Amino acid sequence: MDILERLKQDYQRFPEDQSYDLYADQVYFQDPLNRFRGLARYRQMIQFIRRWFIDIDLQLHAIDRHADQIVTRWTLAFTAPLPWRPRIAIPGHSELQLNPAGQIISHIDYWDCSRWAVLRQVMMSTD
Repeated sequence: MDILERLKQDYQRFPEDQSYDLYADQVYFQDPLNRFRGLARYRQMIQFIRRWFIDIDLQLHAIDRHADQIVTRWTLAFTAPLPWRPRIAIPGHSELQLNPAGQIISHIDYWDCSRWAVLRQVMMSTD
């Protein structure tokens, strides 16, 4: 199975049962809230999401590969673990860089909204 098919499956079951073998040991990760290097830290971040957020839904809208780069477009939705249980939706895209062995060496997430827009979703939710 090629890397695009495996990534599609990872998105469908996120954050459960991720294909960590697709990532290099020293993978670089960045999103609007985090920046770090290392597969162990990447796994810890996914486990944090899995443990603390409720009803996680990661919708993959598009996935394309151009040589050694994969770009995905997605929307991540979840219920925050707060007493009023706000539902948060973050649209964005990821740029994944591959090494010659085909492993992901860089995973950078971009949000199509500001961190403040996400905070507004937390504060304005009345559910």
